[in-house]
Amino acid sequence: MQAKDHYATLGLRSSASIADIKKAFRQLAAQYHPDRNPSPQAPALFRSVQQAYEVLSDTDARQAYDQNRQRNLLDDPLSTARQIWREHLAHLR
Repeated sequence: MQAKDHYATLGLRSSASIADIKKAFRQLAAQYHPDRNPSPQAPALFRSVQQAYEVLSDTDARQAYDQNRQRNLLDDPLSTARQIWREHLAHLR
């Protein structure tokens, strides 16, 4: 199983500032919160948004994530690019 792209989950670029990360998290958490969104997918989407925020809002965790992400891009760039686009397009739906 491949790791999720936390930046795509939050709809951000990897150069996003912590303020951008917080803003995206707040908006998506409100949108997908199970108490506000009756969709059956809402709880899973809410958990994904929470997980992405937990990693990207912590400086050390984000640095480790970015390093791992870069290694994965270099190891299998085509597969990684496909996964990133798939998650990004799924997020737009």
